[in-house]
Amino acid sequence: MADEIKAFNEYREKMNEVILGKQNKVINRLFNLDTNTYMEGALSTKVKEMLGLVSSMVLRCDDCIKYHLGKCHEQGVTTEEMYEIFAVANIVGGTIVIPHTRRAAEYWEALLAQEN
Repeated sequence: MADEIKAFNEYREKMNEVILGKQNKVINRLFNLDTNTYMEGALSTKVKEMLGLVSSMVLRCDDCIKYHLGKCHEQGVTTEEMYEIFAVANIVGGTIVIPHTRRAAEYWEALLAQEN
């Protein structure tokens, strides 16, 4: 699973470079807005990443879920907090979110395993 995390991050970085390298004004501004949205403000970066994760789970975007799981891990989200995030996502999104919760739990465990 550690290889999956590495592969996901490398692919994301590589393709972002390709996309941003084309210098499309709209796409570059969209990426910039995304970056700025998650910066520290009235809400902490940690809270914003947790909100991003819930939103991604409800929208059922597995790539977005992995991204926000990684960011939540970097921000020091605990496993107890993570499962409360999963609970909120499932209540808001309904049972269709359960398969995404399974994959999110698996990815979270892999992120935790990298610590050891």
